[in-house]
Amino acid sequence: MPESAVFTRTPTPRDLRQDLLLAAVLLVGGVISAGLSSIAQVYGDDQAPTWTALLVVLGLSLPIAVRRRHPALVAIAIALVFFAAVTFRAPEVYVSNIAMFVALYTVGAWMNDRRAALLVRVGIIAGMFVWLVITMYRDAITEADEADVAAGLFSPFVAFMMIQLLLNVLYFGGAYYFGERSWTAARERDDLARRTRELEAEREVTAAQAVALDRVRIARELHDVVAHHVSVMGVQAGAARLVVDANPAEAKRMLAGIEESSRAAIGDFRQLLETLRTPGSDDAAEAPSALGLDDIDDLAQASTDAGLPTAFTVIGDPADVPGVVGVNLYRIAQEALTNARRHAGVGATADVRLRYQADAVELEVVNTGRAVGALRPGLGQLGMRERALASGGTIELRPRPEGGFRVRASVPLHPVVEVAR
Repeated sequence: MPESAVFTRTPTPRDLRQDLLLAAVLLVGGVISAGLSSIAQVYGDDQAPTWTALLVVLGLSLPIAVRRRHPALVAIAIALVFFAAVTFRAPEVYVSNIAMFVALYTVGAWMNDRRAALLVRVGIIAGMFVWLVITMYRDAITEADEADVAAGLFSPFVAFMMIQLLLNVLYFGGAYYFGERSWTAARERDDLARRTRELEAEREVTAAQAVALDRVRIARELHDVVAHHVSVMGVQAGAARLVVDANPAEAKRMLAGIEESSRAAIGDFRQLLETLRTPGSDDAAEAPSALGLDDIDDLAQASTDAGLPTAFTVIGDPADVPGVVGVNLYRIAQEALTNARRHAGVGATADVRLRYQADAVELEVVNTGRAVGALRPGLGQLGMRERALASGGTIELRPRPEGGFRVRASVPLHPVVEVAR
């Protein structure tokens, strides 16, 4: 992408006011300089009338007022006035040099078309040096009869000409260099400001994404806690209602189970709220619970007590898993059993298997019961998928041909962390 398309420099209202002030200062200074130079006879007998210097001052100061709006035109106009002033020996040499320097500097510092800026400056500087060589040659011819000139290569006249040449190199080189430096500095400031804006925008997006992820985590935890405990209490309350007259003791046992489930729900809610109030803990954000794989046995027993006979089997040698992985697998098993109680029907059973493999741990929850037709995704299934993916694993959710449902989640014991390149 061309540079001009990336960065353009536009003067502000303050810059334009400063240009007007600079033009006024040069005008006043030029008038004073013209008067003093005329009195001092800077060009001797060849000096032009004073009114010519006043015209030169006007021709130099007025364009400066719009130097940042039209840098190329201003530089060319001032160069022509400068040429004319020196050629006709108008009695003003100080403000004209300042105006010429400022004009060349402005082309380098403010002209957005960098190729044109280069050509304008090179053209003016080349013209100035051609004119200087011609002037030096003319003066050398004029002074050829002087003894000082014929005295040798380093006569006073030649030395003076060499000083003039060196001063012009420094003068025009300085105007070119400082103009380029100003443009480069402005471009770097613009790049820094643009990158700062981009970083700020990225930070806002990242913050919004973090808030969204936190909301998803909270929603997932609330769903798992509410769905499980309310489902258990609902089943036990219905069963107690049916047997309260015929078997009061069994009804009392079921009511005790409802009480226990309510306490467990309150405990889970309390721990969730405490986690949300605890800043700076990534693990807590992902796992607002102390539950893990060792608690799946109790979960299966609770499911049995709630009316869904559930068997729990551990296959293989147990291995240590990260706390987040343990919580996620526990919640997957909890949601699978909750769904089984809600949809499997009377007489259904469930089987929970926890398999420890060489490089992974697999959780499988299978239940019998009603045949499931088309799979209807809900918040529970979405939460299970999110938990499996958050642990770096995979999950399979599908109906069984003979009736019931199967949930199988596999999580690697040592997840591979990809490093961004």
